[in-house]
Amino acid sequence: ALRSSFVALLLLAATSAFAQRLREPVVGLPCEGCEAVFDGMPNQMNSRARIAAKSEPGVPMIVVGKALNSQGQPQSGIIIYAYQTNAKGIYPESSAVRDFETRRQGTLRAWVRTDAARRYAFDTIRPGSYPADDIPEHIHFHVIEPGCSTYYIDDIMFTDDPKLTPKQIKRIAKNRGGNGISTPLRKDGVWYVIRDIHLGQNIPGYRVCK
Repeated sequence: ALRSSFVALLLLAATSAFAQRLREPVVGLPCEGCEAVFDGMPNQMNSRARIAAKSEPGVPMIVVGKALNSQGQPQSGIIIYAYQTNAKGIYPESSAVRDFETRRQGTLRAWVRTDAARRYAFDTIRPGSYPADDIPEHIHFHVIEPGCSTYYIDDIMFTDDPKLTPKQIKRIAKNRGGNGISTPLRKDGVWYVIRDIHLGQNIPGYRVCK
């Protein structure tokens, strides 16, 4: 039994070390909390995932898009990580989450991997803006190019948000990974948003994945 426990510990250590080596380096610095993209990331991912549970209060929203390389060609196998506030503008925290940065990002978070059609989709709710703040509603997005790098891109923001003023656009929108400002359309009580991702665009230190 002692030998079995020792072997199990060695395997666990080796697995952890291997996982650490597999973590793609963060580019596009500074990038606060970027390492949290790996915390809780599932081994298997589909091209569609749910950020907010169906039971989460708020107006349903579906975000769709595709990942494009510098030639405008769609790419499969790209991992996209997203997190957001709830309808009240709060990142709901879990005491079970040990890492500080991961805990700050809340429990409304998910990963997808672009499929053979090079597309992805998130089911969620429309996020609320921060209470007593002028920051517009937004959904945070990070990209992982497997075996190459990870970086954050411009948040998804919404043209019908009164807090998205020209002053805020100038301050926040940097066109990282393409334009994150989208015009949401509402049909049958559901918001629909498109966010295409231009891999590496305006990301300092980015190198094309080979």
